[in-house]
Amino acid sequence: MTTLERVQPVSSAAVERPTLRQWLSVAAVALGVFTVMTAEMLPVGLLTPIGAELGVSTGTAGLMVAVPGLVAAVAAPVSTVLTGRADRRRVLLGLAALVAAANFGAALATGFGLMLAARVLVGLSIGAFWSVAGGIALRLVPASAVPRATAAVYGGIGAATVLGVPAGTFIGGHLGWRAALAVLGGLSLAAFAAIAALVPKLPSTGAVRFASLARMARANAGVRTGLALTFLIVAGHFVAYTYVREILEASGIAGGAVSGLLMAFGAAALGATAASGALIGTRLRATLVALAAAMSLAMALMALAVGDVFSAAAVLVLWGAGYGLVSPAVQTWYLRAAPDEAEAATSLNTMMFNLSIAAGSFAGGLVVDASAARAVLWIGALLLVPVALLARRR
Repeated sequence: MTTLERVQPVSSAAVERPTLRQWLSVAAVALGVFTVMTAEMLPVGLLTPIGAELGVSTGTAGLMVAVPGLVAAVAAPVSTVLTGRADRRRVLLGLAALVAAANFGAALATGFGLMLAARVLVGLSIGAFWSVAGGIALRLVPASAVPRATAAVYGGIGAATVLGVPAGTFIGGHLGWRAALAVLGGLSLAAFAAIAALVPKLPSTGAVRFASLARMARANAGVRTGLALTFLIVAGHFVAYTYVREILEASGIAGGAVSGLLMAFGAAALGATAASGALIGTRLRATLVALAAAMSLAMALMALAVGDVFSAAAVLVLWGAGYGLVSPAVQTWYLRAAPDEAEAATSLNTMMFNLSIAAGSFAGGLVVDASAARAVLWIGALLLVPVALLARRR
């Protein structure tokens, strides 16, 4: 059975139900995704205190998001090729250990240079982890459960936004940002243990070569469209979201309310991710159009109409609902565009996703340091406009 058949609706007569053990293996991978994504995004909630203690501006502190994104963009295709013949379970275990070390290292950083060095390790973990985890649902559950399992794995992203980043921001506000990073390091070790105990051996299905990645990007029109979609959506999101704390504070909202508002964003994202399993199976293009419209509208409203906690919460819920659909929808686009080369397509998606994070957060930092924080909202909103046109192309 091809990957394309796996991600399409399956007739009830041929349904093979996943076992509890299979769902637990999916949950272990989702926990790994949760820790990796929390590690990537936690500086969003701690940008101001880390920058203040390490003596850098807000825009420069934004490099804590940009650098891992850039490293992950390179690590995704390179790791796919270098680990092509390795058991995927062992790869996930090694990366869970690496992200734990990166978080403990960041917690101990005494200068911004050392912090960035630790964030380079986070980037290596992100790029390689996603290259494996992005399409792993295909090998953990029967074909009928692949859309739900994919949504569950990507639910780790929603959980990171609803729990990881707000909880880390809360811990950082009460115990200091170093404590928040140390706790995340411990959670990464818990993910290592869960993967070791619950994920079965997953022998390589064949090595991927750099030439095959280049050939896919060159010859597959669906993959090329997917790369454009990934860039516009993710860069549009992170050019603004990286600096959401500064945007909220510039709108007159006290810093103590930020963790709660980030939790509202994350709750909406998690709910949307949970619902995505049904949506992306039958209405993929419409889902992409809707998420772009929701995020773009939310950014415009944030720039124009937010002046208190309640209006900020409403706008962030809309923004979060759109963003929660992004990863499962875009990943499904790649799986359908390259049904027989899922891991290679996932690697390209991971590369572009993280390159877009780096580009968006870096560009946003330049704008924030040069002008008002709210200016990045209009850049993000405009980047999302072409998504509707690309998603409807046949």
